[in-house]
Amino acid sequence: MPPEFAHTLPMRPAATVTQPRYRMPGLACDTHFHVFEPGYPAVAKPLYTFPDATIDAYLQLTERLGISRMVLVQPTYYGTDNRLLLDAMRKIGPRCRGVARVEDTTTDAELDRLHEAGVRALRLDLFARADWPVEDLIGYVRAMAGRTRPRGWHLQFYSPGLVVRSLLPFLADFEDVFVIDHMGYMKTSDGLTDADTARLLGLLKGGNGYLKLSGPYRIAQDQPLSTVDPLGRALVAARPDRLIWGSDWPHLPNGRRDTGELLNQLADWAPDEADRAEILVHAPEKLFYSE
Repeated sequence: MPPEFAHTLPMRPAATVTQPRYRMPGLACDTHFHVFEPGYPAVAKPLYTFPDATIDAYLQLTERLGISRMVLVQPTYYGTDNRLLLDAMRKIGPRCRGVARVEDTTTDAELDRLHEAGVRALRLDLFARADWPVEDLIGYVRAMAGRTRPRGWHLQFYSPGLVVRSLLPFLADFEDVFVIDHMGYMKTSDGLTDADTARLLGLLKGGNGYLKLSGPYRIAQDQPLSTVDPLGRALVAARPDRLIWGSDWPHLPNGRRDTGELLNQLADWAPDEADRAEILVHAPEKLFYSE
């Protein structure tokens, strides 16, 4: 379930972030980051205090790491109010795409406006719907796919691992393109098993699904990041062309986290340069930059 209320730590200065130990490919894309700016209203009960994670701070990070494209994801902090998302994409320019959150009743005209601004996906918060029956979740996913399909968008699932597991049979035959955030949230502390991981790998090998290599610390929790290495390597071995990498910056609530360490962890999972190019360049190109 969503974490309890947390106090965010100040952001790590970009100049102190570890640089990649490998050559970053041209058009490398970070497919998952958030920004926060004063003057934009939060939801009534946010899960964390306001982070000092501004647009300018993020752009300094990308220069440090050699990231030239990026995808801004609407955080829970702002709910379905996408004003900052749109303003940030406008400021950064066409190299930035967006993943929005919307109400079920959002009009087609509003979705078209989001598309013109650079939005290419809708984020479905399945944490907030984790207690729904599976049939209701499937109905919700199908309904939202009906909104994304005419625009060539995809769906992104922000979901507990247990919900991912319950949806795997449905997703295996799902006709629309989708992305599962944060490595499927395959937390053993939630009761997820090696058999569940094997089923997730099977989902990648067929169908229309992609997995986001982001937030390994969400799975590791209090354990070293290296505990997630077996999962990362297994995913790359299964389908590197169905994986995308995301920094999950600003790593809420731990703004002190070293984003460069996470980027270098990708080299441990994908030591082959061609596989890293699939993950950092080619898969994001298909999902976010192909018209």
